Amino acid sequence: MSEAAVAVAVPVPVETEASTEKMVANNKIHFSKEVKQVIDKVLKTEDPMDAPDFNTVDYINQLFPNEQSLVGIDETIQKMQCEVSLIDDNIRSVVRGQTNTGQDGQLALCEAQKVISSLFSHIIDVKTRAERTEEMVKEITRDIKQLDCAKRNLTSAITTLNHLHMLVGGIESLNTLIERRSYGEILNPLQAITEVNQHFQQFSDIEEIKNLSQSVDKIQVTLAQQISEDFKEAFAATKPTGHRLGLNQLGDACKVMSVLDPKVKKELLKWFIGQQLEEYMHLFHENQDIAWLDKIDKRYAWLKRHLLDFEDKYGPVFPLDWEVSERITVEFCRQTRDQLAQIMAKRSNEIDVRLLLFAINKTQAFEQLLSKRFTGVTLGATPAEQARVLVQPSGTDAPLTITVFHDQIGQCFKAHLDIYIRSIDRNLSELMDKFVEMSREPYKFAEAKTTVYPSSGDLFVFYKKCMVQCNQLSNEQPMYDLALVFKKYLREYAVKVLEGSTPKLVPITTSSSIGKSVSMLTRDMQNLSTAAGQVFHNFLKEGDTQRFTRDDLVRICCVLTTGEYCLETVQQLEDKLKEKVTAGYVAKIDMSEEKDVFHRIISNCIQLLVQDLEAGCETSLQAMAKVQWQHINNVGDQSAFINSICSNFKQTVPTIRDTLASSRKYFTQFCHRFVAAFIPKFINVLYRCKLTLSDGSNNVLGCEQLLLDTHSLKTALLELPSVGSSVNRKAPTSYTKVVVKDMTRAEMIIKVVMTPVQPPAHFTQQVLKLLPDITIAEYQKILDMKAVKRVDQLQLIDLFKHTASAAAISGLIEPAASGDEDAEQTAPAGTADEAEPSTAAADSTTTTTSASSATPKRAFIFSVGSFTGSADKNADGSSQTGIRKLESLLKKRFP
Repeated sequence: MSEAAVAVAVPVPVETEASTEKMVANNKIHFSKEVKQVIDKVLKTEDPMDAPDFNTVDYINQLFPNEQSLVGIDETIQKMQCEVSLIDDNIRSVVRGQTNTGQDGQLALCEAQKVISSLFSHIIDVKTRAERTEEMVKEITRDIKQLDCAKRNLTSAITTLNHLHMLVGGIESLNTLIERRSYGEILNPLQAITEVNQHFQQFSDIEEIKNLSQSVDKIQVTLAQQISEDFKEAFAATKPTGHRLGLNQLGDACKVMSVLDPKVKKELLKWFIGQQLEEYMHLFHENQDIAWLDKIDKRYAWLKRHLLDFEDKYGPVFPLDWEVSERITVEFCRQTRDQLAQIMAKRSNEIDVRLLLFAINKTQAFEQLLSKRFTGVTLGATPAEQARVLVQPSGTDAPLTITVFHDQIGQCFKAHLDIYIRSIDRNLSELMDKFVEMSREPYKFAEAKTTVYPSSGDLFVFYKKCMVQCNQLSNEQPMYDLALVFKKYLREYAVKVLEGSTPKLVPITTSSSIGKSVSMLTRDMQNLSTAAGQVFHNFLKEGDTQRFTRDDLVRICCVLTTGEYCLETVQQLEDKLKEKVTAGYVAKIDMSEEKDVFHRIISNCIQLLVQDLEAGCETSLQAMAKVQWQHINNVGDQSAFINSICSNFKQTVPTIRDTLASSRKYFTQFCHRFVAAFIPKFINVLYRCKLTLSDGSNNVLGCEQLLLDTHSLKTALLELPSVGSSVNRKAPTSYTKVVVKDMTRAEMIIKVVMTPVQPPAHFTQQVLKLLPDITIAEYQKILDMKAVKRVDQLQLIDLFKHTASAAAISGLIEPAASGDEDAEQTAPAGTADEAEPSTAAADSTTTTTSASSATPKRAFIFSVGSFTGSADKNADGSSQTGIRKLESLLKKRFP
């Protein structure tokens, strides 16, 4: 079929289609999402026309995707017309069915009302019949209730009469049995009349009942007195006056005693236990030799024998729940504790630590034995404590877990544990003297195969043993006192052993030679220009610093690693002490001061290593300052002083690195601190290098040679951590950054010196570009390197200030520190002759870390420079150069 035929077969007028869409849009019903979900569940369909987002165009395109599919369009139209007819029929039947719905509902409502009325009538009828039935039942059962009440009253009366008969008869029979002392027959009647007597307490206002109750109380008092007398007579040491009861009768008497008032049993047991321990109190009286601490084990042996004899002879007499053996043991512990406390208080001067520990160990072993043997119920132990078992953890040195009898006797020793603490103090003092002697001997690192002093390990092993032992004795005040002793000897070990064995750098120069040189300086003040050179050479010769030997470097590194070991172990010791001690002393245990001491020792060792490496470079830096850079006429390999510095690195650093192999972080810190001290010193020497020719121009070759040497030194410093090592380990990033930053600054200083001063504006901009954070003091030193006259320096400094301020305002660079600027504003204020010595002094003061501290000697040196600043000088300025060198050397000599 063609497309035209399709169009004819399904004619859809445009107006009709538009009106239909409008009508559908106006009458469209919108359901909520929940309603749609319910409809989908009830009316399950897969027809795409039922989809809420149905699109006719998409549906037609799906049916007829191409022209060839139009062949079946007639069948499709016919099928849809059939579906439309079927839907119309369904809608028609539903609409017709809804027509009669109102009538059917009205009929159903009337029918329901009739049924409800009928049901209400039936309910009223049932209720009436139920009320009549209830009245009939009450009439029938009225007599039965009266009979039931009479029965209960009669039963109660009969029971009461029976109890009364039992009470009267029981009192008579008990009196007879008491006279015969038949305790075995007394128990059951006594329990019966005791319960019956409790029943009659509600009738105590009746005179006869009251008399019977008093008779029962009298029987109980009589029994208590009679049984107590029988026990005392049976266990009396003297010959009995009457008939002594047998053990079986005494056992029956104990059962009778359990029924009586608990106070009676308590008094009987108190007397009996006292009678059993009477022999012990006589044998171990404080006046007896056997009562002293050295024979304390005999006390415990006596109790063991006595308990065995007691249980063999009198075990069946007492009921198990009386726990007589445990009660005897508890009273024994109390009396022993009191006796030992009195004896030790009177003879405290005779107690030494060995005797004290002997007594404590014997007592603890005895208490552990008692804890195994008895439950501790008489001590008020909880069921959980009674069930605990003494266990020693495998693989540990922890003490046995002591439960109920812990410190029942040992409490008396705690007042004397200061003897133990003083003994520990003496032992540690002797041990410290031994460690000091060991530290004075040469330490053989290769044989020991460790860089940590063995004495440090011995010290902490001793600490551990003392702590474990003290924890067994007491974890209260004695443990805290022990911690104070530990702190004391940790400080002593740090000072006497570690600091005492640390090598020191000792300058060769003596005070007499310094005084002689200073006197020479003041005596020849008028001829200073001539004498300055001689004094300078004398000081240079005398000022050679003594270097550490390889063994000294190894010793310093061993002190450092030992300090690190002690620092880590002290923290563990502090944690363990806080774990062992009671809660009241935890906050008082603080070893931060001791840790600070070891921190300081580690820092001092690193500083000594840095000073030694610096001292090895000092001669090279002096040689660098003496080089006539302005006369160099060719650029070759690196200079000799750089080779000397590298040689110093190769000789010193491998020894330090290998010895600190187990403390890599401190070796890295050593490298950091060395470059932090060495590079500023190198830059200060750099400022003293003269690179200007006699005509005022720069010696380019000298600058290039110095730049080459600086770059070579930079490379050597970057390779410093791994110099001389077979393993090329990369240096830490933080260290590399510091070296690159500071040495690049030195290179920039040389490049600034190579820049012509003319024109000044270009020179100033170049300075700020290469050294954006330069200060006025550093700028003036660069001008001195270029040999700029002081008059010209004033102009350049003013131009520098204005240019730097403008750049700072524009945000190009950060402004220089105001303190430096203010300090340097007055530097060029005088004449050239007056300002030059002070500038040279300022140059030299930055070479040492303590240059900012003013001492009387240094003030004298400054006054000498000021006095000679206005003196006559030679045309070439040699006098001023000698004075500057002399002042610089004096400041090094008098830090």
